[in-house]
Amino acid sequence: MDMMDEWIEFSKELAQASGEIIRRYFRTPITVETKADRTPLTIADQESERLMRRLIQERYPHHGILGEEFETLNPGADYQWVLDPIDGTKNFVGGTPLFGTLIGLMKEGRSILGAIHNPITAQFLVGDGDHCWLNGEPVRVRDCARVEDATLLTTSHWSVFQYQDGPAFEAFSKRAKMYRTWGDCYGYYLVASGFADIMIDPAMHLWDVVALVPIIEGAGGRITDYYGGDPLSTRGAVATAGPLHAEVIRALNPGVKP
Repeated sequence: MDMMDEWIEFSKELAQASGEIIRRYFRTPITVETKADRTPLTIADQESERLMRRLIQERYPHHGILGEEFETLNPGADYQWVLDPIDGTKNFVGGTPLFGTLIGLMKEGRSILGAIHNPITAQFLVGDGDHCWLNGEPVRVRDCARVEDATLLTTSHWSVFQYQDGPAFEAFSKRAKMYRTWGDCYGYYLVASGFADIMIDPAMHLWDVVALVPIIEGAGGRITDYYGGDPLSTRGAVATAGPLHAEVIRALNPGVKP
């Protein structure tokens, strides 16, 4: 087994362990705190990230860890695990299973492995930048050459107005064959597995996006920031099946020169 195979297997272990905790709290009366950025925080977020951190430290003590809920560990390490224990905590709190755990691995600042795990539906999607597998079976983005034939997804319509050119996005959304807010990591999962064509977020944190890059690229798609640049810039994210990407970026940023 080479190192990538080993890391993929380990990411499954992390997903399964954290998933047990998350399922235990799903649709139960738990306390919901509000963080400084006005996003929700639950005991499920904290306990699942704490467990993944412990498992990483036991297996790879020289690796670093960047997670949403706790301090960065060993930030100078060549290898950095990047964790979002529940991407879509609002959905989790609302009893909606459109959320997931994001597990990413970076090497010297480059994202080399990513996984999305939905502990409620038992879906484990993992990509290494060249390939992408859903529960062990290879998946690819689907062919879509026209916006008018596309399924467009985003996490929050109104957050686009807060962070980006809202009117441009709204006009673009009306061109799509179908537009839905099946967002957070679930939207990227749908693009990578061939059930949607465009997923857009106007603002991201590093822990939101690191895992997505090897998944989308491994499935044959494209992912950039909102302006067509480095997806790790945290200036939003746009993932597509590929052929539409340049057109999508132009439509979202009509006043920006390429």
